[in-house]
Amino acid sequence: MTNVAEPDLMKLRQEIDRLDAILTDTLEKRMDVVQQVAAYKDARNMQVLDREREEQVIAKVVGMLKNPVYAPHMKQIMEKIMETSRNLQIDILAANIKKKEQNADPIRVGYQGVKGSFSHQALEDYFADIAKVEMNFVHFEDVVVAVKNHEIKYGVLPIENSSTGGITEVYDLVRKYDCHIVGEKIIKVDQNLLGLPGARIENLKQVYSHPQGLEQSREFFKKHPGIELIPFFNTARSAQMVSESGDPAKGAVASRQAAKLYGLEILAENINYNSANHTRFIIIADQPEHRPDADKITVVIATQHEPGSLYKVLQHFYKGGLNMLNLESRPMEGRSWEYFFHIDLTGNLEDPNVRQGLQDVAEYSAYCKILGNYVADGE
Repeated sequence: MTNVAEPDLMKLRQEIDRLDAILTDTLEKRMDVVQQVAAYKDARNMQVLDREREEQVIAKVVGMLKNPVYAPHMKQIMEKIMETSRNLQIDILAANIKKKEQNADPIRVGYQGVKGSFSHQALEDYFADIAKVEMNFVHFEDVVVAVKNHEIKYGVLPIENSSTGGITEVYDLVRKYDCHIVGEKIIKVDQNLLGLPGARIENLKQVYSHPQGLEQSREFFKKHPGIELIPFFNTARSAQMVSESGDPAKGAVASRQAAKLYGLEILAENINYNSANHTRFIIIADQPEHRPDADKITVVIATQHEPGSLYKVLQHFYKGGLNMLNLESRPMEGRSWEYFFHIDLTGNLEDPNVRQGLQDVAEYSAYCKILGNYVADGE
């Protein structure tokens, strides 16, 4: 009986190492070519994803195999290679966009309130590397109108707080003026009770802040029932007003930055009841913007005024594999018991599955509009 020699594992591993070196060299050369493809697409404003081309490449490579047993495994390898190549193109195009923004002429950017507000902080953080001219406005609507009138290119507006929910006025304004969401920024919000130097909490009679700031601090003020809470334009303007009033009986709920800017003392810090208190700000523009690395979509829909209509629409998000992140309802003006639904979901509009899913949603909706496809803030 002839003995079959067992394979030498060390030699097999050495052969794999040799082939890996060849494979690495080939893949690196492939990525060099992918960079050239990205440059070509960037110059012609082409989309990164070309599903038909990817399927052709995968089928062609699988067809080259001498051993068909490897076909499903080679298909998996090529799908991963195509995905990696796509991500490389996205990174290159996103870097090019950022570079163009940094080298561009200053842009006009607007926000509601004054310096020291959380809106101003969101603006500063989002546009940190971009030359800009900042403009502030009294009301949220003023910001939106300025965008539509091209007084400013971008507007920064708060849309949602992790403690108190959606800011309904902003939802309504974005839809009313047909604005487009092109970005977002999440800010950690710590509310503080501010007063004039030497002021004491027990002597305060009135405290001013944006309604959201007062609501986020309601547990604190339950312990001080003698203080009248007065809604004001925003947190920073409240601090500014208290500073200019010179009245030690007046206080404000605002940020540390506002206290520093307007010469106030912090009488009590971190008075918001939720220690993980964040506000999400959206960046709006008059026209939509294409970002190859966009991974979040905001859409507004309206359903037929009949039983089960919302369920019929929402089931298409599930069937299409669309991951919903948030749903906010807003009443239709002049139409009792009928609503708009603002929905955030993950995805990129270049993905055919996402596009098909949203087409199905639109088909079963009385109204459907995509407000933006943008890069989600990772904070």
